[in-house]
Amino acid sequence: MSYKLPLGRKIFIAINIPLLIGIMLLSIVPFVHLLAVSLSSNAAASSGQVKLWPIGFTLDAYQFLGQKAEFIKSLGISVQRVFLGTIINMLLVFLTAYPLSKTNEQFRFRTGYVWFFAVTMFFGGGLIPTYMIVKETGIMNTIWALILPGALNVWNMVMMLNFFRGIPRELEEASKIDGAGHWSILWRVYLPVSLPSIATIGLFTIVGHWNSWFDGMIYMNSPANYPLQTYLATLVTAINVKSITIDDLSALQNLSEKTLRTAQIFLGALPIMLVYPFLQKYFVKGITVGSVKE
Repeated sequence: MSYKLPLGRKIFIAINIPLLIGIMLLSIVPFVHLLAVSLSSNAAASSGQVKLWPIGFTLDAYQFLGQKAEFIKSLGISVQRVFLGTIINMLLVFLTAYPLSKTNEQFRFRTGYVWFFAVTMFFGGGLIPTYMIVKETGIMNTIWALILPGALNVWNMVMMLNFFRGIPRELEEASKIDGAGHWSILWRVYLPVSLPSIATIGLFTIVGHWNSWFDGMIYMNSPANYPLQTYLATLVTAINVKSITIDDLSALQNLSEKTLRTAQIFLGALPIMLVYPFLQKYFVKGITVGSVKE
């Protein structure tokens, strides 16, 4: 028995598929263009001849970035920041969202705590007070200055809270009958069924730490401690003339500011582009699940 699509469905498909293909191309083409420019010669890139395919193929821009000790060190700092920051952020989100997902009968003064955290979403202390706190705590010029000031993302906590509230209470009640406490319920019941939300929040956290550059500029007194994004942001605009060697000068003759910038942007975006496809199936579901509470 054959099934015929309704006319409205056919019209929707006819419009939606080309529209989605167009959006996909709009998203992919800029990265292809960046890659093409970064792999092109100085003359071709500077004259604007490069579109979607390299002209005068060369790896000079990537070789120049890759052979710099500062680049390798800043990459290591960013990897360390993403690793430690994601673990701390996610742990605090779990430990905060779990009690706040309970009712007022289960957790006294829950509403007051929720408002305490909600206020921080609309009002911040400001750059100068935050800088003073970081300085007085003695973590300036360390990796912790990049992690601890934003250790708890309230927006992510609210997303996880809503997801926890959507978990059937029968699971928790059955665990309590078996003698499980709150720690066991959180780690053995709530988190295993919350993979979509965890993947979504984890992706937000990873992207936030990887792309952040301004805090490195503020809290790091030495360029040697810059994370990758801060280092890349200052590589072209603030080149340290004393650190340029003869080999660097010969390499810079074949490079332009445009090829260096495009190589920076592409390298900065590449890790997230590689991670996202593995989390996409959880990401889409995690955005919607828990967003509506009955």
